[in-house]
Amino acid sequence: MTADQHATTPQAATGEHADLLAALAKQRHFLRFTARDLTDEQAGQAPTASALCVGGLIKHVTSVERAWSRFLVEGASAMPDFTKLTEADLAKRADSFRMLPGETLAGVLDAYAEASDDTDALIASLPDLGADQPLPTAPWFEAGTRWSARRVVLHVIAEIAQHAGHADIIRETLDGAKSMG
Repeated sequence: MTADQHATTPQAATGEHADLLAALAKQRHFLRFTARDLTDEQAGQAPTASALCVGGLIKHVTSVERAWSRFLVEGASAMPDFTKLTEADLAKRADSFRMLPGETLAGVLDAYAEASDDTDALIASLPDLGADQPLPTAPWFEAGTRWSARRVVLHVIAEIAQHAGHADIIRETLDGAKSMG
């Protein structure tokens, strides 16, 4: 399946599940749309004051979807204790925001499409969006906080939307193309 075929997700979900899947699909479309017609080189360029690039943002969102999907299944144990990350862990995390030698935009988009499909199948299968789990240890989470599956999906939607905006600014800086307007 190509990345363009993921603009809408054919799911048998109904109600709130379908609404969340539609919101995910919309934000994913905007993020992928920023990458249209870019070369691998352009997808890896960071032309703004930030170190972010379009390809790296798509890679990052792919890892975000995979991590939160694992969280929905396994709970906090699916994620590291963020207060104990080593320099090597931080370097690996930074690599998720950039295109590395040998990576292609097509490969990054394919990985994102696969992660999106997996996330969608998981969300569609969740029997209770209100089921909650404790969050992993991280300086940005209050100790003892629990998130429902619904809250996790809303967080992923917000993360994609935020990074789609970043990608749009980067794309406009690269060649003047915009997602909207």
